Amino acid sequence: MGFDLKQVRKEIMLFIVAGILLFSGLDKIEVNIMEARNFISAREMVVNKEFLLTTLNNEPRYQKPPLPTWMTALSGSIFKFDSLYGMRLPVVAITFLLLFAFFYFTKLIGLNPDHSFNTSLVLITSFFIFFAGRDNNWDMYTHSFMMISIFFMWKFLSEDLHEVRNCVLSGLFLGLSFLCKGPVSLYVLMLPFILSYAIVYHFSFRKKILLLLGIFAVGLAIGSSWYIYVFLKDPVNFRIITGKETSNWTSYELKPFYYYWNFFIQTGLWTIPSVTSLIYPYLRKRVDNPKEYRFAVLWTLFSVLSLSIVPEKKARYLLPVLIPLALTTGFYIEYLIKEFNKNMGRKETIWTVFNFGILILVGFAYPAIVIYLLKDGIKDFLILFISSTLIMYLLSWLMIRGFLQRNFRKVFYSSVGIFMIIVISIIPMRSHLYTNPGFAPAREVQSFEKRYNIKSYAIQEIAPEIIWNLGKPVIMLKKKDDNLILPYENRFGLVAAAGDSSVIRDLRINFKIEKKYLIDMNYDLKNKDRLKKDYYILTKY
Repeated sequence: MGFDLKQVRKEIMLFIVAGILLFSGLDKIEVNIMEARNFISAREMVVNKEFLLTTLNNEPRYQKPPLPTWMTALSGSIFKFDSLYGMRLPVVAITFLLLFAFFYFTKLIGLNPDHSFNTSLVLITSFFIFFAGRDNNWDMYTHSFMMISIFFMWKFLSEDLHEVRNCVLSGLFLGLSFLCKGPVSLYVLMLPFILSYAIVYHFSFRKKILLLLGIFAVGLAIGSSWYIYVFLKDPVNFRIITGKETSNWTSYELKPFYYYWNFFIQTGLWTIPSVTSLIYPYLRKRVDNPKEYRFAVLWTLFSVLSLSIVPEKKARYLLPVLIPLALTTGFYIEYLIKEFNKNMGRKETIWTVFNFGILILVGFAYPAIVIYLLKDGIKDFLILFISSTLIMYLLSWLMIRGFLQRNFRKVFYSSVGIFMIIVISIIPMRSHLYTNPGFAPAREVQSFEKRYNIKSYAIQEIAPEIIWNLGKPVIMLKKKDDNLILPYENRFGLVAAAGDSSVIRDLRINFKIEKKYLIDMNYDLKNKDRLKKDYYILTKY
C-alpha cells in the first residue's frame, strides 16, 4: 500500500477541526456533578496513593470502574489538580481516539475518503458528542474504547486474515470499555452492531463461534479484574454499593419506553438531516452503498431500542446512539453532495434548502443575538465579537452561493464552519451569560481555616462540586443513638445546609456560633439548593 497524500490531508483537516472544537475554551465551562466525582476520586488516588479502592470524599466509591479516573489522576499529577484544562485533557484525548476510530471504521466498511471525512465531521460536530468530548466523566471513555473494539470486530467478522490478532485486539478494547463503565457499551453499541451485521450481511457465526466467544472471554477477563479485586478486598462496601446501583436500574430516573425516541435532537446542527437519513424507503435507492446504509440504519435503531428497554433513562445515555446515527447522516450528506447539482426534484431541493437554510438565518442573526445576551458585557469581547461576526457573515454568504451554484459541498462545509465559529466565540463569552452575582466559591473556607487555625467538618451530604472546589475532603460528622458526635477541638468550622437552623439551634447550648460565609457554587441563575452551604465557626463556652 503506497502513501496516500489525499488521505493524509483528510486526517490532518479532521485533526484540526476536532482540535479547534475540543480545545477552545476548555476551562471556561464550570465543573458539573459527574466531572466533580471523577476529579475528586482522581485527586484522592494520588494523595492517598490508593489506585484500586477508589474513594469520593475519602469514602468508598465503587459505582464506576477506575480507568477514566486513572487517566485523570495521571493528567492531574502532570498538570496540577487545580488546572481545569489539564483535568479535561484525558477526555479530549479519548474523543480524538473515538473520532479517528470512527473515521477508519467508515473506510473499512467501504466508504470513499471524502465520504468518510464528511461523516466524521458530522460525528464531531454532533452537539452531544462535542459536549461529552469536553466533559470528563465516564461515558466518552467507555464508548470510545468500544468503537475501537467494533473496528477490530468488523475485521474479524469480514476477513479471514489475522483472525486471532483481530480477536485479541477486539477483546482487549472490549475489556478496556468494561473498565470505564462496566458492560454498558457492550449492551447499547456492540450487541446492536453484531445483530445488524448478522442481518445485513447474512453472517453465520458457526464458522467463527469459538473465536467470537474468545473475544468476549478476553473482554470479560480484563473488565472483571477490578471488580474481583474490590470484592476480595472490601466485600461489605462492594455489596452495598453494587446492590444500590443495580436497584437504580428499575427504581431511579424511570421514564416511559418512548423517552429516547427524540434522540436525533441531540445532534444539534444535524437534527433535521439525521431524521431524513433514517427514512430508509426514501434513501435506500439513492445512496452509493445501500448495504452499508441499511446496516447503519439498523445499528442506530437497535441501539435506541436497547436503551428504551431499560427503565432507568437519562439524556446523556444517548451518547452511543449518535455514533451510528452520524454514519446514517453521512450517507444523506454524501447523496446531497453528489445529486444536488443534478436533476434533483423540486420537492427535494426545497426540503434541502429548508434543512440547511436555517443556519443562514442563524449566521445573519448572530450579532443581534450576542448583543441581546451580553448587553453591556459586549465591550469585554469586542474584538472577538467583530471578527466572529464577519466570519459568520462570510460563511452564511458562502452557503447562499452554494445553494445558488447547486454546490452542496460548499453548503456542508460552511455549515460546519458556522458551528465552529459559534463554539469558538460563545464559550469564552459564556462567563458573562446568566452569571450568578452571588457566586461564592467553597475554596474560601480554607482562608477561614488558616486565619483561625481550625479544621472544618460537615453535618449533611455535600455536593461533589463543592468538595472539588474546596480542594480537599470534608470530614463528615456522624451520629450515634441520634446524637451528633462532635469534634474534640474547642473551636472548629462547620458546613451545614444553607438556611437550616435546626441543628445549629441545638448546638448553641454549648457553643458560640458565628456564621462566616455562604458557599454558593451556582455559576448561573438556576439556584440549586444543593450547591449552597452555610459555613460557621463554633467555639466551646
